[in-house]
Amino acid sequence: MQDLLRKPFGTHGKVHDITPASAGWRYVGFAVHRLRAGDTVAEITGANEVILVMVEGKAHLTGAGQDWGVLGDRMSVFEKSPPHCLYLPNGSEWSATATTDCVIAVCAAPGKGAHPARRIGPDGISLTKRGKGTNTRYINNIAMEHEDYADSLLVTEVFTPAGHWSSYPSHRHDEDDYPRITYLEETYYHRLNPANGFGVQRVYTDDGQLDETMAVRDGDVVLVPRGHHPCGAPYGFEMYYLNVMAGPLRKWRFVPSPDVEWIMERDAD
Repeated sequence: MQDLLRKPFGTHGKVHDITPASAGWRYVGFAVHRLRAGDTVAEITGANEVILVMVEGKAHLTGAGQDWGVLGDRMSVFEKSPPHCLYLPNGSEWSATATTDCVIAVCAAPGKGAHPARRIGPDGISLTKRGKGTNTRYINNIAMEHEDYADSLLVTEVFTPAGHWSSYPSHRHDEDDYPRITYLEETYYHRLNPANGFGVQRVYTDDGQLDETMAVRDGDVVLVPRGHHPCGAPYGFEMYYLNVMAGPLRKWRFVPSPDVEWIMERDAD
């Protein structure tokens, strides 16, 4: 059994710290800081580019030699308003001082120095509906491939209503064979509303060599090294997740599970 479900270390400070070494892969890093008003965190990006996502609350951010002011405005992620984010290239120093209690996600992948530091959102990010019926969910695209903001990173937020499915129909992006499919490692940072709820995520390959189904709690992270990775939100519990993807090519191309390909074909009509 692979260690795909990562629980937070606690409720304050750096509660997740996923690196390629700890995940057993090559590209994606992900961390979460839960800060109280007045707390400060400072880090160096090193060989990585990062996108700082203000998941909740407000913080005064500096990075890459610039003062970016106070970022953030939603106090609960389930307000669904567009996030305030900051892109920083590799070789940058950054710091955040919480002006309210806040949650900051650090999305990381190898940087090439091809993009300058910049704010991302809230302008230019719109909540977009995807799917049909109980497969409906809502997307805040932060830095997907049509936005030339990053060297490697692909980052998006997804809101899944109670009783709905997401990252479904099941699909995989675990081969480097563009344009048919791209190799992208992926993390899911889950939040639940109410926070005492749970969701379900399955990660599985067509040959069955990997097949893990996990109950995810508020604040958990799921690693997707390969295979399909659908999520379900039980009736009564709304699900949010922040996706981080990266690989050798900054393109998102996937192949559906043979079992559900007919659903994609039907819903494309």
